[in-house]
Amino acid sequence: MKVALKVAGMTCQHCVRAVTGAIQALDPQAQVTVDLPAGTVAVETRLPSDQVAAAVTAEGYQVLG
Repeated sequence: MKVALKVAGMTCQHCVRAVTGAIQALDPQAQVTVDLPAGTVAVETRLPSDQVAAAVTAEGYQVLG
């Protein structure tokens, strides 16, 4: 399943690691691509989109839309 999220608050490589780690903690095989300038996270995962969004939110970032 492909999940695409617009995320506010990501500014650096620490943010990339935090978001990637949170998602991969739930699905270790997830392929996570973070685009800092665009503020997007694209994930190829077995998780439903609401779980991916919850993992990102739990790290302190705001999922938009």
